[in-house]
Amino acid sequence: MAKRMVLMLAVTAFFVAALGFVKFKQIQTAVAQGAAFQPPPEAVTTIVVGREEWPATLTAIGTMAAVQGVSVSADLPGTVERIAFDSGKSVREGEVLALLDTREEQAQLAAAEAQRDLARLNFERMQGLLNERVISRAEFDRATAEQRQTEARVGEIRAAIERKTIRAPFSGILGIRQVNLGQYLSGGDPLVTLQSLNPIYVNFGVPQQTVGEMRIGRAVRVTSDDRSGVVSTGRVTAIDSIVDEGTRNIQVQATLANAGGKFRP
Repeated sequence: MAKRMVLMLAVTAFFVAALGFVKFKQIQTAVAQGAAFQPPPEAVTTIVVGREEWPATLTAIGTMAAVQGVSVSADLPGTVERIAFDSGKSVREGEVLALLDTREEQAQLAAAEAQRDLARLNFERMQGLLNERVISRAEFDRATAEQRQTEARVGEIRAAIERKTIRAPFSGILGIRQVNLGQYLSGGDPLVTLQSLNPIYVNFGVPQQTVGEMRIGRAVRVTSDDRSGVVSTGRVTAIDSIVDEGTRNIQVQATLANAGGKFRP
């Protein structure tokens, strides 16, 4: 029994020693391979150094503004006799927008023209009598003044009639009509808005410390903030001379082409 136990221990020790020797050789081989391993060379990218201009940019939120914009109104009181425009349409300078009733002025004009014709005949007769020394110079001067007054009266009434023809003061796009046929207007009552949108202004503020970067003629790039994302370019055309006391910003104005009315105030 004791001999069998000794024999089993000897066999076990032999196997443990054999396994240890094999493992030792594996580790020795791995260490040798690791020492002989050469890592691949590191990749390097080269570029040629050059000098370039890096443009300075400044981002700001701006507001569109019409180059010209007015509320077209009646100069004189009167009743709307004719409306000659449609809302939202383009018009040319001098185009008739509306006519006010001028029947009263037309009657006044007829009477004034009759008085003018009579004063002219009297002037011509008085001129002949003056040449014949029948009347005094003072009588002739009174006839001359009367004739001139009647001429002035005719011109005044004709001007009033013309002012009751309401015209577009410049070319542009009309807004929504604010007047109806037959409506009585007082002097200054609005008929419709009119805006000239090509070109168009964009006004924006820049910090006081960066205003030195703004120059007349500098290029600007404008992008609308709606879904259309319209992009246009223009030039700085004006820089305000006053600093806003609250924001310490200075207003800058740029002008850009707006064919087709892509941008609106």
